[in-house]
Amino acid sequence: MSTLIQAHSPEVTTSPETSENTPVIQTTFTIEEIQQMLPHRYPFLLVDRIIDFVPGKKAVGIKNVTFNEPQFQGHFPGRSLMPGVLIVEAMAQVGGVVMTQMSDVKSGLFVFAGIDKVRFRRQVVPGDQLVMTVELLWVKQRRFGKMQGRAEVDGQLAAEGELMFSLVN
Repeated sequence: MSTLIQAHSPEVTTSPETSENTPVIQTTFTIEEIQQMLPHRYPFLLVDRIIDFVPGKKAVGIKNVTFNEPQFQGHFPGRSLMPGVLIVEAMAQVGGVVMTQMSDVKSGLFVFAGIDKVRFRRQVVPGDQLVMTVELLWVKQRRFGKMQGRAEVDGQLAAEGELMFSLVN
């Protein structure tokens, strides 16, 4: 599994309610904005919306799991389950939003460098809304990052683990 994430600097806007010199940090992102940050496209873009974003710290994203997704044709007929690798990939894409929006990170593509301590706690099925929280643990040399990911459905833990990224040029 290779996750590619394109790095670029965040857009900062000013708000009429604040001083013209005070930047307003965007805390949510639509699917169109996510597509500007990540190179993934259908059927591999697994984040529908970012509902909370704290620059350099964390992002919370959602994935609406639907029966018409291609993986459910074969995983499994008569008992549709979202594959664990796609749950991990969805968490990584939310982490990619955090990494790409860091202004001190060089431009390039982030790829998976490692996955540790991943555990699956609950099945994810069509009709579920996967809520993924990914928090930055550390960044080294502005090229490597480690994050803690957590995916929940209806407040119940579905998966969790550590995700590592590396910047490639």
